[in-house]
Amino acid sequence: MKKLISLFITAAVILAALPSAAAEPVCDAKAVLLMDFDTGTVLYENNADEPLPPASVTKVMTMLLIMEAIDRGEISYDTVVTASERAKSMGGSTIFLDTNEQMSVDDLLKGIAVASGNDACVAMAEHLSGSVEAFVEKMNQRAAELGMVNTHFVNCNGLDAEGHYSSARDIAIMSRELMKHGDIFRYTTIWMDSLRGGAFQLANTNKLIRFYDGATGLKTGSTSGALCCISATAKRDGLHLIAVVLGSPDSKARFNSARELLNYGFANYRSVKLGTKDKTVCTVPVKKGVAAEVSLVSASDASALLPADKVNMVETRTELKPNIAAPIKKGDVLGRAIASLDGETVSECQLIAAGDVKRKGVFAYFKDVLKEFMCL
Repeated sequence: MKKLISLFITAAVILAALPSAAAEPVCDAKAVLLMDFDTGTVLYENNADEPLPPASVTKVMTMLLIMEAIDRGEISYDTVVTASERAKSMGGSTIFLDTNEQMSVDDLLKGIAVASGNDACVAMAEHLSGSVEAFVEKMNQRAAELGMVNTHFVNCNGLDAEGHYSSARDIAIMSRELMKHGDIFRYTTIWMDSLRGGAFQLANTNKLIRFYDGATGLKTGSTSGALCCISATAKRDGLHLIAVVLGSPDSKARFNSARELLNYGFANYRSVKLGTKDKTVCTVPVKKGVAAEVSLVSASDASALLPADKVNMVETRTELKPNIAAPIKKGDVLGRAIASLDGETVSECQLIAAGDVKRKGVFAYFKDVLKEFMCL
């Protein structure tokens, strides 16, 4: 009897240690959506396509255009920007830029991501495009390119304006695009910092950065028209999630809803790495080559988003081109690695040659034939 009780206790401890599936999130908001960053898969949504005022979550697009301009070499983090009278006149959340005050792109990005500076957005918009209006035109153009069909921007900072709207799905799309620029997390993960040599203190408007395990960003927003909104991102064990909340009645409800969504994702899904770029997967024979074989490596990283309870059920296999023969150049695609679950492909990556293999010349063939003859 004691042994039986001991077995039950042991089983209970093991079950308690296993990740438990979470029920559907309970959110107090007009619209919500949860997305996996790596794959773009939507894990949960409610009213995700309704156009709604996004408040300062608008700044996700502003930051995206800034990061893309940096990537193109049009500006750098050290580029000095001069604030205009228009930037100074911005209300709401600001970093109190003065007319003709100069600040680096690095500090302005910090002011946007951490303090949600409306004036910093205007200063950057004018520097990049000459005017706020021209910059907003680029914002809408980029939104169209990304397939954000329920979005229209009127300004670069999210202040309430007629015709300024987005949707939970569209915000997740642009958030995911911004997250591809890894440097942005240098700013969105700041909890406390300062500007102007320590004279102006900054505190992140996103309280999840301090109080939610794995939080990485991304942007809060609140106005009388939009109520409280957030695009919240967090990463645990390789799984990076985007939780969008629009139209919560207050800040507490906004953060609670974001937690509900993120907790649901982390409890029910896993990101499983199935391949690493440039890592050798297998070695295959080569016909008519000066080398008898060639190593195949993964052309890219490969991962899969899986239900938490099916992680150990993934099957993997390789498919190779038939009759692989020289000449082979480094990078030639010679096969692919495939991972499947319940008969469905969940991930795959190309297998490429790790090096060159030259074709044998006539003299080499003669030596091979002679060698075989001598062995008879």
